Amino acid sequence: MPNIDVLVAGELNPDLILADPNLEPRFGQQEILVQDMQITAGSSSVIYACGAARLGLKVAFIGVIGEDSFGSFMLDALQERGVDTSAVIVDSQRTTGLTVILNRVTDRAILTYPGAINALHAEQVKDDLLRQSRHLHVASYFLQTALQPGLPDLFHRARALGLTTSLDSNWDPTGKWSGFDALLRLTDIFFPNETEIQSLTGRMDIDEAARVLAEKCNILAVKLGAKGALAYHGDEICRAPALSVQVADTVGAGDSFDAGFTYGFLQDWCLDRCLRLGIACGSLSTRAHGGTTAQPTLEEALQYANRIAPCSP
Repeated sequence: MPNIDVLVAGELNPDLILADPNLEPRFGQQEILVQDMQITAGSSSVIYACGAARLGLKVAFIGVIGEDSFGSFMLDALQERGVDTSAVIVDSQRTTGLTVILNRVTDRAILTYPGAINALHAEQVKDDLLRQSRHLHVASYFLQTALQPGLPDLFHRARALGLTTSLDSNWDPTGKWSGFDALLRLTDIFFPNETEIQSLTGRMDIDEAARVLAEKCNILAVKLGAKGALAYHGDEICRAPALSVQVADTVGAGDSFDAGFTYGFLQDWCLDRCLRLGIACGSLSTRAHGGTTAQPTLEEALQYANRIAPCSP
């Protein structure tokens, strides 16, 4: 029997978060003082992995880091949160990536140095590792350029070995938004946000865009920020509002949503309950700076999920 609930194949980098509600950087050698600074475990994949582990799932991670202080920081951060890092690849010829986030609470600018972020190849995810796992999750598709070509084959191998799969595209820095159709047919849960679903389909109406993508994957779960989320599974449609919380930082909220939804999926919960747990995890994660700082335990998340109004179509 598999001893890993979720295997995450993804990118590893710290987040340097500079936060101020009035943050407005200016060139011309003008120095701007900010209210808060934090260095946290970053990357969509890592925040997801930590959120899933926080909920009690057994999580393993495979990705590439450099043999440097940022790489060591990421290994320590994952291990402290109960994520198995034995499959992480340390490459002495590469430098660990870094993301700088300029955070204005309700909006942010993101500057990323790729480093080893895009170094993982699909063939490095061996079948022996897949056989130990129940579910495979991939995030930051457009940043993981070395993984992209082999990802359909990786998902095909995973499903042939009995794993379910999930995918979070995240933002495409190139603006091309291409190469998805073959992969989505092998995806059990697709996790775009509002902007991403519009960009992927070229349709501004969210319901119309969702219907287009829902036909290409098993389950579609769309994150709508302060408006909550919606999910499609065949003819079933669920929609629910976000929780009302004091927001400190929205970094990683979507990844925490993904982790919560995945937990419910792996427990064979109904779509409604998966969606509400995802919303609870995503909303609660915004209570502190950094993507992993305020991620809830399962007990806490369930308490809040039960307060969310029943889903409506």
